[in-house]
Amino acid sequence: MKYKFILTIFLIFNLSSCSNKSLETDDIKEKNQNLEMISTYQEAFNSLELGDPYFASKKFLEAELLLPQSKWAPRASLMASYSFYMYNFYAEALSNLDRFIKTYPNNENIAYAHYLIAICHYEMIEDEKKDIKPLLLSKEKFEFVINNFPNTDFAIDSKFKLDLIEDMFASKEMYLGRHYMKKEKWIAAINRFKNVVSNYDETIFIEEAIHRLVEINYKIGLIQEAEKYAQMLGYNYLSSDWYKKSYKVFNQDYNVQIKRMTKKEKKGLLKRFKKLFQ
Repeated sequence: MKYKFILTIFLIFNLSSCSNKSLETDDIKEKNQNLEMISTYQEAFNSLELGDPYFASKKFLEAELLLPQSKWAPRASLMASYSFYMYNFYAEALSNLDRFIKTYPNNENIAYAHYLIAICHYEMIEDEKKDIKPLLLSKEKFEFVINNFPNTDFAIDSKFKLDLIEDMFASKEMYLGRHYMKKEKWIAAINRFKNVVSNYDETIFIEEAIHRLVEINYKIGLIQEAEKYAQMLGYNYLSSDWYKKSYKVFNQDYNVQIKRMTKKEKKGLLKRFKKLFQ
């Protein structure tokens, strides 16, 4: 693994330097701390590879404390956060990442730290019925990564995640809109579906949202408004199943009239039909 290679080179460098000059007591102590830190870091990394991220996180933090001024300290801190994340200890990961950013603001891996914060919030997102806070926090952080580290791989993945988050926001709006429809709270439902049309028109929910606006407006007597949305749906999604459902909304009265024809009306219709062939 890449980290193992780096640690090996670091260890060889320190051992070779020890053999080329006599060391004072303080130097020996410092080198011993280096070796202890490397050993602890290696133990943490091995634990992570073996599938024990919780133990690994503790050892990475221990390695950081052994040599807090070394270049390995921020790496150990970041690996501890990653280990917490792997164990689904998102609160611990976020707390440690926040500390990392404050302690090592100019570190070369600062972009990854911000990205991992966004990922932690993203992983805490549940379905559309749950708290919206993780959605908002993850969106904010992914946008931060894109704006501040645009030329990184983290920015590329952040853009992809933002598209998924937009779908989740739209899904939540749709869930609430359907809920208000069941409760016959028409205005509240309309507002939710309008929000999808206005702000999430590139998501998979746009067609249903327009159809629901056709359905509700027709139901409450706003026929022109219903027609407006039906035309929008037909113009953009003519082959959509949702357009077919909207079409049925406007033709249901015609079907009802046919079903309610009296026997006398039917006989009259039959007579007119026969005359065509006489």
